[in-house]
Parts: sequence; structure tokens; C-alpha cells
Amino acid sequence: MSTVRDMIRKKGEEVFSIAPDATVLEALKLMAKHNTGALMVVKNGKVEGILSERDIVRKVELEGFTAKDTKVSEIMTTKVIYVEAGQQLEECMALMIDKNIRHLPVFDGKELLGLISVRDVLKEVVDVQKFMISQLEHYITGGGR
Repeated sequence: MSTVRDMIRKKGEEVFSIAPDATVLEALKLMAKHNTGALMVVKNGKVEGILSERDIVRKVELEGFTAKDTKVSEIMTTKVIYVEAGQQLEECMALMIDKNIRHLPVFDGKELLGLISVRDVLKEVVDVQKFMISQLEHYITGGGR
């Protein structure tokens, strides 16, 4: 099966980020602009946390704060769960299910390579399975002789 690095190469390494002192409203606008459900929170080139739509709904709206007056740093998740680029996709799926998370930053050592979503992982797993089925069908029918 593929590694996370393989998937990042196909998907692209673009990671959208926001500063911790930005407002949640600014974060929402950035998420909408890039059609993403999470942003990395970065200050001076260092990952400080991650902010997801789930964080916003649970920590802003349900607590009675407002998106325009709340800073990202007030609601971001600071204990970032991540994966290394060399890990297998199955490990990512298991981690996402176990921790009930939808987005995983991907690091290569200390370098942030990308951000993957549960949708990205599922798509890659399905693509790999389709390829394997195709190869098995080809083998079984004796194709290529």
C-alpha cells in the first residue's frame, strides 16, 4: 500500500495556514476561499496548532463567542496529532478513526509537507484497491500473453 508521502506527491503539498492572532472570522473566510476544512496555525514558521471547522462550531458557536471577536489562538487545537511522511495509509486511517479526527498534518522530520483529510485517505485507498483488482483480473484472465 502507499505511503503518505506518495499521496502528498499526487495531491500536492499546498498547506493553508493562519496566524494565531487572526480572528476566527478571517479563518472561516480563508477556509471558504480554499474549500478546506482545516488550517494549520503558524507563527514565525513554526506550527502552533491546527484549526478545524469542528473547533469553530464547538468552541465558538456553542460557547456563545463571536467569530469576528475571537482569536484563532483561543480555540485552536494545540496538541496536534500528525503523521510522518513514510507512514502507511492504513496507519493514517487507523489513527484518524481512533482519535476521531478528520485532518492530519504530514511532517518529514520537522518540515511540514502537507495536510491530508479523511477524504484524501479514503480516495487513495479506493484508488489502490481498484488498481489491485484490475491487476488481479488481468492475471486471472491471462491478459498480456
